[in-house]
Amino acid sequence: MTQITTSRRSFLKTGAVASGGLMLGVHLPGTMGEAAAAGTLYTPNAWVHIADDNTITVLSARSEMGQGVYTSMPMLIAEELNVDIKQIKVAAAPPAAVYVNALLGAQITGGSTSVRDGWEKLRVAGAQVREMLLTAAAARWNVDKDTLKANKGVVTGPGGRKATYGDLAEAASRMPVPEKPPIKDPKDFKIVGTRVKRVDTPAKVNGTAEFGIDVKLPGMVYATIVQCPVIGGKVKSFDAAKAKAVNGVLDVVQVNDGVAVVASNWWQAKKASELLSIQWDEGAGATLSDEGVISATRQAAATGKVLEITKPQGDVNAAFQSAAKVMQAEYVTPMQSHAPLEPMNFTAHVQGDKVLLIGPTQFQQGAQGAVAAALGAKPEDITLQTTFLGGGFGRRLELDFIVQAAQISKAVNKPVKLLWTREEDITHDFYRPAGVMQVKAGLDASGKPTAIHYKVASQSVTQRAFGLPKDTLDPFMAEAAVAGYNIANTKHDLVIHDTGVRVGYWRAVSHNMNAFANESFMDEMAKAAGKDPYQYRMDLLAGKPRFANVLKLAATKAGWGKPLANGHALGIALMEGYDTYMAQVAEVSLDASGEVKVHRVTVAADVGHMVNPDTVEAQIQSSVIFGMGAGLKHQITMNNGRVQQTNYNSFAPVRMYEAPKIDIVLVKSTEKPGGIGEPATAVVVPAIANAVAALTGKRVRRLPITANAIKQA
Repeated sequence: MTQITTSRRSFLKTGAVASGGLMLGVHLPGTMGEAAAAGTLYTPNAWVHIADDNTITVLSARSEMGQGVYTSMPMLIAEELNVDIKQIKVAAAPPAAVYVNALLGAQITGGSTSVRDGWEKLRVAGAQVREMLLTAAAARWNVDKDTLKANKGVVTGPGGRKATYGDLAEAASRMPVPEKPPIKDPKDFKIVGTRVKRVDTPAKVNGTAEFGIDVKLPGMVYATIVQCPVIGGKVKSFDAAKAKAVNGVLDVVQVNDGVAVVASNWWQAKKASELLSIQWDEGAGATLSDEGVISATRQAAATGKVLEITKPQGDVNAAFQSAAKVMQAEYVTPMQSHAPLEPMNFTAHVQGDKVLLIGPTQFQQGAQGAVAAALGAKPEDITLQTTFLGGGFGRRLELDFIVQAAQISKAVNKPVKLLWTREEDITHDFYRPAGVMQVKAGLDASGKPTAIHYKVASQSVTQRAFGLPKDTLDPFMAEAAVAGYNIANTKHDLVIHDTGVRVGYWRAVSHNMNAFANESFMDEMAKAAGKDPYQYRMDLLAGKPRFANVLKLAATKAGWGKPLANGHALGIALMEGYDTYMAQVAEVSLDASGEVKVHRVTVAADVGHMVNPDTVEAQIQSSVIFGMGAGLKHQITMNNGRVQQTNYNSFAPVRMYEAPKIDIVLVKSTEKPGGIGEPATAVVVPAIANAVAALTGKRVRRLPITANAIKQA
């Protein structure tokens, strides 16, 4: 991006004149961005824009994909600016170094990091602007700054003096930027921690919200794409004669991943794409099958290079030798598709050296860089505008569809909206890797675990996506591998095995694999010991108050130990993930066909200091439903490299009539904020698995938990 070397204040003033308002750029200590001391800026704005009409716009550096960041991020700034959240408008931030997510090292929305990353720096940003406004007012009125107050968009002073933030914005931009402005003690919060209605809801209800699928540009044409049935395959040759003969078709373009049809409207492009005759070089992926992937992963667990997740504690081998009972089990999680409601799409307009990109992405800088590399352009010549995302779950961290849109636009010299079909979307995903988890435990005479050896084998998304060196521990494969229980002798290992499948980050990432294995095995140990699963866990949590608290709260709220309806059973699970402590209890039964019916899920969550409890609850509800799909229904299967699931009929989401009652207990906490967009997805699966085992006496160790899986267990 363009590096503008000028004085910070003069640049902001010039930018304000050009934009009809005033951008207050603020230096945020610790962020990878502005070099204020050198007067170097990467963007004419950072977080807050105050216009002359007193409109306050906050730029969100995180993409809004349903998780509520367009409300929670502005709440942090509004708290320090002392303005009602209703006074704030929200816009998506452009790609810029100042917007880098410090927890992930790039401008990325993911990893349940939005609030954790923004908790302090956005409050500092709001406080800096507030202090600059107060300083400007003090200078205008020649009074002591300490006699002034900033509240509800107005600065007030002695003698009834008043000035709106908009009146003061231009002068404020010329004031020194305070490095360490005073920020509120959390006990003084008036906005943060309260239930605030989502600011993006009205636009989504009345249809004015712009998702990628809604984008329109003057002269825009539409494209769809046909990709090799085997991911990674390439075009050998194609005949487009019949497709080009369809009314409205403008061109047929070969890109890296397949063949695109461009037409006056999308339906014309779609119908014409069905007439393409393409010869494919299917490549090495044509030999893949889901059973082969799992078998190869299991073999890797036995023979592959072992990486230590943590340093071993105690002497595991000696503990096994002296144990009264040794038990072991293997758990398997299949590949999963993200399958968001809005299929992959992006709009691109390539005009000579300049490129405009508009659409849904979780990775702004990555999109800018990938398109620059593909087109031979300079990143600073690529403008990217982020729309709302119709679901992401990690899929929109990938850049394939964005690059395709840019390549097609360059080929036809027009603005192009590329929209994949649902079938292309599900069969050409970056799938959650399959996992094989092997757990071995030694129990003493009372049934208490004295030793645990945990091993997880899977594929590394980080190696594929970011070039993690081979034989290097991938922390995104080790999440929740180490459970929070007090066990004297432990060993936790990881084996990375590349199966040849195109893999990607998926909501809750490896928590899904590891929590399923650890918490299922915890119930198996409790059964072997003849102990209640809740009490068995509680006995292993001495000195772990946050773990113990959520476990107790969930069990109590769910009525653990109390009589249930005939044919019902409870299962419990516990996990820490993203600095959030969570326990869940699932109540299940089997329907007439033997399929699992989830009646109720009780969740106790200690997410630390909450910004918006309403959003926290919504995220938990969303995650529970999402996790239920993976636990009970979903898997990606392959035959000859071809994904067998193609649409929601064969990769069915959890329907409204299948949704359980979800009871949520939120712990009031002053701890630093944890992430909440993902952990419940992982915890609900072992809770259901444990409930099914309690109900049927059969342990399903390979997902999904279907009627057939229960019969075969």
